[in-house]
Amino acid sequence: MFGTSEELFDFIASGLAKFAQKEGGNFHLPSGRTREIGFTFSFPVKQTSIASGILMKWTKGFAVSGTAGKDVVACLNEALERQRLDMQVSALVNDTVGTLAGARYWDDDVMVAVILGTGTNACYVECVDAIPKLQGQKSTSGRTIVNTEWGAFSNGLPLTEFDREMDAESINSGEQIFEKTISGMYLGEIVRRVLFKMAEAGALFGESVPEKLSIPFVLRTPDMSAMQQDNSRDLEAVGSILYDAAGVNSDLSARKIVIEVCDTIAKRGGRLAGAGIVGILQKMDSESSIFGKRTVVAMDGGLYEHYPQYRRYLQDAVTELLGSEISKNIVIEHSKDGSGIGAALLAATNSKYDHDL
Repeated sequence: MFGTSEELFDFIASGLAKFAQKEGGNFHLPSGRTREIGFTFSFPVKQTSIASGILMKWTKGFAVSGTAGKDVVACLNEALERQRLDMQVSALVNDTVGTLAGARYWDDDVMVAVILGTGTNACYVECVDAIPKLQGQKSTSGRTIVNTEWGAFSNGLPLTEFDREMDAESINSGEQIFEKTISGMYLGEIVRRVLFKMAEAGALFGESVPEKLSIPFVLRTPDMSAMQQDNSRDLEAVGSILYDAAGVNSDLSARKIVIEVCDTIAKRGGRLAGAGIVGILQKMDSESSIFGKRTVVAMDGGLYEHYPQYRRYLQDAVTELLGSEISKNIVIEHSKDGSGIGAALLAATNSKYDHDL
């Protein structure tokens, strides 16, 4: 996504304006009040307060000029003013933190939240005493939330030539390597690169290589998932998706190979994501002995929600790495729209107005 800061935040503000118009005349703010909103922002920021944060960098293919180093809340508030909306951000929330807050509102055992969608991230509840830079700071609960920004992890990952080539051609080469191996924006592109090489080297789709198959990101992760749900004898849906998305004519033998490639990439992504969850749980257990009691990992994001094979591989990896005895107390559950719900709850708790009883 390319553009300017003003274009991006004006687009968000215009969406809020359309939403407000749909409410009609049934909703009225008390006199003298401004509508307070929660702002879910799924990019790395240096958060300076609950309602301010400096953008560190864009990820997930975004390249919006004039925003890095600026307060994203101020940018949105200015756009709201340009739209003449009586709104103001009262809470800036990372999407993982929002998911954790939203899920924990209903279940006190929620200790970890993971986003697996276009991009990926995770956060968890940590003891303040375990964080060196927070030593000496008071906390009524003794705990805080750590936003890991795990999409940026890179050490020790099992990268292939396809991962390296995709990264080299990306707009943020050398960055967000873990994200590029497990998240929805990239899995379909990895599959495309594998299929393109197989078509070139092994005539997977006949003597000529379909020209459209050479176009980056022409095959998307939802296409992968849809193809893996095809249980028909001739894999008709697989053939249709390959033709519509990449201009590929395929026979049954080629379609079966495509399914194997999709499954391999989904399996690696799901298992790596599961390993990341286990790493967080092991870190938490080393500080506060969570194993042996119910611990919930709240999941949100379209990849996790809509790709059942990926979801199963993630769960299998967690069970395998922790063992059956420990893993039976680890509950991994979907928290649909958790980040938005959590942002609304946090905005409400930070309201500058007295709450009506």
